[in-house]
This record gives sequence, structure tokens and C-alpha cells, in this order.
Amino acid sequence: MDAEYPALEPPLCSEFKRLCKRLQEALRELREDLAPFRDDRYYRLAPMRLYTLSKRHFVLVFVVFFICFGLTVFVGIKGPKVIQTSAANFSLNNSRKLKPIQIPSNPLSKYNQQLWLTCVVELNQSKETSIQTSFPLTVKVDGVAQDGTMMYIHNKVHNRTRTLTCAGVSVSVSLQKCTEMIVAHLGYLNYTKYTVTVGFEHLKLPVKEIHFTWKTYNPAFSQLEIWFRFAFVVLTFIVTCLFTHSLRKFSMRDWGIEQKWMSVLLPLLLLYNDPFFPLSFLVNSWLPGMLDDLFQSMFLCALLLFWLCVYHGIRVQGERKCLTFYLPKFFIVGLLWLASVTLGIWQTVNELHDPMYQYRVDTGNFQGMKTFFLVGAAVYVAALLFLVVRACSELRHMPYVDLRLKFLTALTFVVLVISIVILYLRFGAQVLQDNFVAELSTHYQNSAEFLSFYGLLNFYLYTLAFVYSPSRNALYESQLKDNPAFSMLNDSDDDVIYGSDYEEMPLQNGQAIRAKYKEESDSD
Repeated sequence: MDAEYPALEPPLCSEFKRLCKRLQEALRELREDLAPFRDDRYYRLAPMRLYTLSKRHFVLVFVVFFICFGLTVFVGIKGPKVIQTSAANFSLNNSRKLKPIQIPSNPLSKYNQQLWLTCVVELNQSKETSIQTSFPLTVKVDGVAQDGTMMYIHNKVHNRTRTLTCAGVSVSVSLQKCTEMIVAHLGYLNYTKYTVTVGFEHLKLPVKEIHFTWKTYNPAFSQLEIWFRFAFVVLTFIVTCLFTHSLRKFSMRDWGIEQKWMSVLLPLLLLYNDPFFPLSFLVNSWLPGMLDDLFQSMFLCALLLFWLCVYHGIRVQGERKCLTFYLPKFFIVGLLWLASVTLGIWQTVNELHDPMYQYRVDTGNFQGMKTFFLVGAAVYVAALLFLVVRACSELRHMPYVDLRLKFLTALTFVVLVISIVILYLRFGAQVLQDNFVAELSTHYQNSAEFLSFYGLLNFYLYTLAFVYSPSRNALYESQLKDNPAFSMLNDSDDDVIYGSDYEEMPLQNGQAIRAKYKEESDSD
């Protein structure tokens, strides 16, 4: 029996060795296809429309981008306000002073989306010094159905500590008005009317009057948001189909890094525009709103990752290993995504159980999370600037690559400048909001800020998809370039187009020779 084992061992070992060798060859071929070597990379990449555009065409691309963006801003300026306010029907009497107060809301619809109750306290005193005191505030929220029946939303009285801040006034003024304070917030509306019971009985100050205000979304703005999101969803779907159709002639392993990333960013842009957004007006659930926040964070973080990978990958012509190339970038951007998603989910879950929840007042760990997010953002900016400077310094004299770097850097710089202006207009003014999600989605002064931010990102991706997509005759021109008989002709044309002021006549001559060659090949 022992003598039979050596006879069976060599066939098994040889078969196993052949299998391992085949796997190694398959992996090596796949690696070579995905990351071709420096010598033949530019000849194997799928051509881009960017290579065929002249200087006038580049100017025209930017002009069209600004025209489309300007139209969205103009429509937003003429659009309705985002938040509408209405004073609560309430007046404080001496007989009911500081006792629990029932405040009924106005009739609401799904287009109001969210509901805030704020108050401004007036003190019956005149002091030049400011006052800041903390006191327990009680709130109970009840929903009123269409038939008038009372429904308990939160079947208990919520008690949280609030800080009342009153600025100093002159001696001639008899009343001291305090800063506006948020009493309660509802993230989504299940009922047509609400009744909020508020208790100020623990406030030990001479109160003259309390002014309550209801704040909701403007129904006209909600309809505008639905239509424009639907329009952007349709446009993004069309652009995605056209971009994918233009690359159908080329193998995926021959796509450039920009083209591969555009095939990822365009579907994420479709989710960013949120085709499920109308469900928030049809379904009594917080899930559509949370999906919207998740889609936005996914797209924005993917866009940040796109910039890092492109500016680094355009220099790395060999193998892009996962551990050394992708993992550090995923780690930096993943921290930002994790922080934003965690804050959004944390905020939504807490608000479902407590309408008085405010992250800036009730969360001691929020400052730590905010610091963590800012540190991650600073690391990302430093890494991106390092990659941009190094890529521009090393590849500024290389054909094709220099053009790709200049266009992406110029367009991205324009988008970033406009984004900074929009963010300053959104967060520069002191508008009361009570949660992280609401600050990101509803902190707008008017419809122009909302449409400008959405339109900017959509038109930015549309422009990149246009310049990175191959032209109609791209396959024919790429075949000519691979032909040794016409390689010198094409190289001279490219040098003339992007390296000389006399670009028209050589380009026309090159096109004429190509057309003649095509006629002869067709006749043969």
C-alpha cells in the first residue's frame, strides 16, 4: 500500500501546479489590461472629445456652462421663499401666567414637510446688563386628524433645560426682548393639525409677553423642488445613457481614469437628485428623508474621491495597487462620509422620540464630532493640494495629459469658488435651525440658493461627461493613430493643435488626408 502513494502524488501535484500557473497568468493579464504600461498607455486609452476641441470650443463650453447655471439662478430669484412663518394665535394673560399653554397650529399639508415652533420672550424690566439663565422647559405634542380626533404622537411630557439669553437695553426702554428660542420641531408631518402644550412655570423672571411663531416649508417651494428635481433626474438619466452609448465601441479596460469615474459619478448624481423624493409626500414615514440625506452624502464623498484619484492616477501609468493607491484615499474620504452619515442618522432617531431634541444644546459629544469632521476636511484639502501641485509640475509639458489637467483644474476651480459663495450665503446669516439635517437641506434664504447649488453640481458633471466622451468618429481616428503609416501625421497634428498658434490649416490638411484614406479603404 505504501508503494502506491508515490505513483498517485505526481499527477495531483502537476495538476495543482498547472491550475496555479493558469490563475497567475490570468491575474497578470487582467492587471496588464487594467493598468497598461507607460509606453503604450496613451495609444490604448479610449479617445476623448477633449483632444479634438480647439481654443474657441473650450471657451464655448465654459460659456454654455455659465448660461445654464445663470438660468437656474434667475429662476430661483423669481421663485418663492423657502420658509414661511405665521404667528401663533396666543396672548399671555395674567391669570394664565407661566402655566402650561396650548398652542394649536394652522392646517397643514404634506407640502409643508416639516414644522417648527419658536418663541420670543419679553421681560418686564429695563436693565442695561444682559441676562442669561437656564430653566426647565416642558413640551407635549398632540396630532389632530382630519375628523377632529386627538392623536397622541409623543404620549408623554418632554422636559429639557433651555437657556434664555436677553441682551441689555437702554434705561428709556421698559421691555427687554430675548433671543428667539426653538420650542419643538417635527421632521415629517403625519397629521393636518397639531397642538403643542408648552410649560414655562419654572422660569423665574418677570415675563411680560411670549410671542410664538410657526415655521414650515412654503408649499410653493415644495412644488418647485419636486419639478426641478424631476427635471434633473431626467437630464441625468439622458446624459448617463448618452455617455455610456458613446463608449460602447471601446473595451472597459481601455477607458481612461476620468471615463471610468464618470461611469460611477453619473449614476450617483442620479441618486443625488433623488428619484424617490416624491415618496416623502405620499408615505407617512421618515425613510424617504433619510434616503435623501444618504444619497447626498454618497455623491458628495464620491466627488471628493474622484478628485483625489484623478490627480494622482493621471501620474501613475503603471499598476494602481489597492493598498497603496486606493486605500489611503478611501480612508480619508470615508471618515468624512462616516461623520456626516452618523450625525444624520443620530439626529433623525433622536427627533423621532423627542421633538425637543437639539444637537447643539443636548449633545455633549457634538463638538467632538464637529472637530473630527474639520480635522478630516483639513487632511483632505492638504492631500488634494499636494496631488494637484505635483501633477501640474510633473506633467505640464506632456501632450494630452497637460490638456486634461488644465481643463479639469479650471472647471473645478470655478465650481469650488461658486460653491464657497453659495455656502457663505447659506450659513453666513443667523437663521435658526435646530438640527444638522435641516441645516444642510433647508438653510436657504430663497429658492435661488437651492437651485444654484443643485444646478451647479449637475451642470458640472454634464460638462465633464461631454468633454470626456468620445466623438462619433473617435474609433476611426484611434485606428489611424495606431497605423504606423499615419502615426507621424497624427502626432504633428496634435502638436500643432495644442502647441502652436497656426492651428487651422494643418488641422484641415490632416482631416483631408484622413478622408482620402477612408475613401480608398472603402473602395478596396
